[in-house]
Amino acid sequence: MFKSLRRLILVGAMAVSFVVFFGVYIFTTQSHKKQLFENSAVTSEAISVQTFSAMYQVMSKGWSREELLTFVQATNEAFFGTPFSVEIFRGQVVDDLYGTIDQPPMDAKVLDAFKSGSMAVHELGPNIRYIYPIVADRDCLSCHHNAASGDVMGVIEVRQDMGPMLDEITQGLWLSLLLIVPLPILAALWVSGLLSKRIDRSMDAFRDRIGQVNKVRDLHEFELEKTDLGLTELNRVFDETFRLVERLKDVAADKDILEFEVKVLEKFVITSDVVKDWKAYVRELLVEINTVIDAYALFAIFRIEEELYELEIFWYHTHDEQTKETFEQTLRNKVAANPYFSDFTHLRINHNIADASKVLPPLTEGDLDLQTKTLMLETPKIGGVVGIGVQSTMSRDETRFIVIDSILTTLINVVGSIKAIYKYTQDLEYYATRDPLTHLYNQRIYWEMLEYEVKRAHAHGYHFASLVIDFDNFKVINDKHGHQFGDEFLRAFAKKLRGALREGDILCRYGGDEFAIILPETGEEQASLVARAIESEIATLELMAPSGEAIKTTLSIGVAIYPKHADSAKELFIVADNMMYKAKSHGKDSIMMPEPGEVDEIFEEMGQKSQMVMAAIENRSVIAHFQPIIDVQSGQVSIHELLMRINDAGRTVAAGEFVDIAETLGVIHKLDYILIEMAFEKMRDEGYEGVMFINLSPRSLIIGEFIGSVTRMAETYGIDKSRVVFELTERDTVKNIGLLEQFVYNLRSQGFKFAIDDFGSGFSSFHYIKKFPIDYIKVEGEFIKNMVTDSVDKAFVNSIISLAHDLGIKTVAEFVEDEEVMQKVRESGLDYAQGFHIGRPGPEFRVDKPERQT
Repeated sequence: MFKSLRRLILVGAMAVSFVVFFGVYIFTTQSHKKQLFENSAVTSEAISVQTFSAMYQVMSKGWSREELLTFVQATNEAFFGTPFSVEIFRGQVVDDLYGTIDQPPMDAKVLDAFKSGSMAVHELGPNIRYIYPIVADRDCLSCHHNAASGDVMGVIEVRQDMGPMLDEITQGLWLSLLLIVPLPILAALWVSGLLSKRIDRSMDAFRDRIGQVNKVRDLHEFELEKTDLGLTELNRVFDETFRLVERLKDVAADKDILEFEVKVLEKFVITSDVVKDWKAYVRELLVEINTVIDAYALFAIFRIEEELYELEIFWYHTHDEQTKETFEQTLRNKVAANPYFSDFTHLRINHNIADASKVLPPLTEGDLDLQTKTLMLETPKIGGVVGIGVQSTMSRDETRFIVIDSILTTLINVVGSIKAIYKYTQDLEYYATRDPLTHLYNQRIYWEMLEYEVKRAHAHGYHFASLVIDFDNFKVINDKHGHQFGDEFLRAFAKKLRGALREGDILCRYGGDEFAIILPETGEEQASLVARAIESEIATLELMAPSGEAIKTTLSIGVAIYPKHADSAKELFIVADNMMYKAKSHGKDSIMMPEPGEVDEIFEEMGQKSQMVMAAIENRSVIAHFQPIIDVQSGQVSIHELLMRINDAGRTVAAGEFVDIAETLGVIHKLDYILIEMAFEKMRDEGYEGVMFINLSPRSLIIGEFIGSVTRMAETYGIDKSRVVFELTERDTVKNIGLLEQFVYNLRSQGFKFAIDDFGSGFSSFHYIKKFPIDYIKVEGEFIKNMVTDSVDKAFVNSIISLAHDLGIKTVAEFVEDEEVMQKVRESGLDYAQGFHIGRPGPEFRVDKPERQT
């Protein structure tokens, strides 16, 4: 605002002058006014007393009415032409004795004087009004015999107009002040001019000294001498600037060093190509760094296990064996001497060469020790990295040494990140095709390989076999000995199973305790031999349970041969799966292959079920059942899960008997539409205000109009979409992760909510919590059931609950089938509970507080 000190001083002086002017004016005016009013009151009082004295003298001689009126008129005329006026008011006591006379009307102030008998002074704008009451004394009673001593006989009012006097005083004061105002302004001009000259001289001297610095390098040669600039404030600024220059000289790096750091850091760019081979990236990085500095080697230290460390050394060029051994020993000593690596017992060393076209000059132990810069961490960072280092001649330059230190800080994060990304990518690729528990191929790969084998067998004209294997008593093992032992048994079983197969056979974990095998170029006889070999191998499997009991198992195996029993992948699996169930129905521990005509029966039964499904769609013979879910804290039913049934000629068919067929026919979404519409209609008709969970089939994800159709139904039946929760099992989401992401966000954008069912049953459980906006988690029933006996399952459930609550996600316990499990659910902090102990599915809503079932 003010660009010069002179202007600031001048404006400040003028502002102060005007403030003082108006302050003095207001103060002086008020003081004169107050004094004038005080003098006026005294004068008015004297006039009132004088007027009363004159009246008393006349009254004491006795007077007539005409004499009274003449006195009043004479009094008024006496003050004509003066600022004073006098008015005499006669009271009621006098009027009662002598009669009324014409007089001005009495206002409230006059009436107050008659009542109180007290004198009063009032300011009315520029006027003073003095009211003087005439109080009767003993002498007055001789004539006014109707009055008593102390009565107010009348009131004398004296008014004085102060306006002309105030105007005169104000004008005189204005003239006096106007003559004084220019003096401080002139003084300010003189002072500002004097200060400006001194400041200009001081600033010129200061500018000359600062002008000596034009670039960072000048700071090294720049010297400031203590100089008196003429003003204390400017001297203080100069002193602080002097201190700043000294500090800058201590820490400044020249332009070349800064450019060097920028050039090196530009090399630390992570692209999608990096994740393909992190070591190749570091080798390329070392080559790029050598375009800026001479770096013989980069190295990184990773913590692999509790006492195992791995050292990756990246050489710029090839090296002799002596340099290699010396460098290894130097780094071993550095690691061993670091207090952070007290658990160091073994160091695995790997050597990598960036450019093998040249040979590095030999390096002595002294060179390596002096030219090696390292950065060690207290705890492992991302990728397990705990140390980084560079071997370069620049490490001897103190200034560049500091820069290298900052570069290493960045580099340790870069190397750790690319290694972690590389490993994460490898894991994703692996677990996209593998079961994480047994490391066998998963269901997705099984179907890809089965389709491929059908095409290959058809092209080359050979047979192959498909086997479906299921444990005969795995549920008992899991329930009795816990989930952890069950997992251990599955791993041992998978290992045994792999050992019984031939090279080239394809083994997959299809799901749970069900396994599927593809035997390429295998006929019926060979398939039977392999199946019996599997039986024999598994018969030798025996594991000790935590209770000390030796646990064994048997298998039910179904076999189907391509193309004898089926000529498509799906039908071949259906036949093998039916044979597996046939083996179970015949007492388990057996191998079943279709007998003549049996395949036709299987597909005939499938055809009948297909007809039942199509008829259910055409006749809308779908039945909606609702299973109650209670609030654990209140015990009230606040949620129902919508389940599907079909009415087939009076028989209620459970979903497990027809869902697979409906999915195969590609009509499961049509059944879903009918079921959802029935549920919405019932919710509207019965005024249901709770939450509704609706199971989705995976096909819903690929039906583009599904969300739009359900949204229209909700609006048609007036259903609050926030009370509708769509749930998808985790096993289904694994196969449709890309579609699922888009589906969930579209679902939420319409106002619906989302739940993951069977949470914890798959590998990617916690990945979904992070990736998707989940509202509810339905915890896998196996974990819930085993909470009573298995501490590992209990800990797993507790970790799910803790994470869910931190993220604002509600939790539902499945498979609550007795009071003992229900009690554990209450203690754990789960929000909701569902199971046969709470209530079985039925055609009606349960809105009461459920009774415990036994």
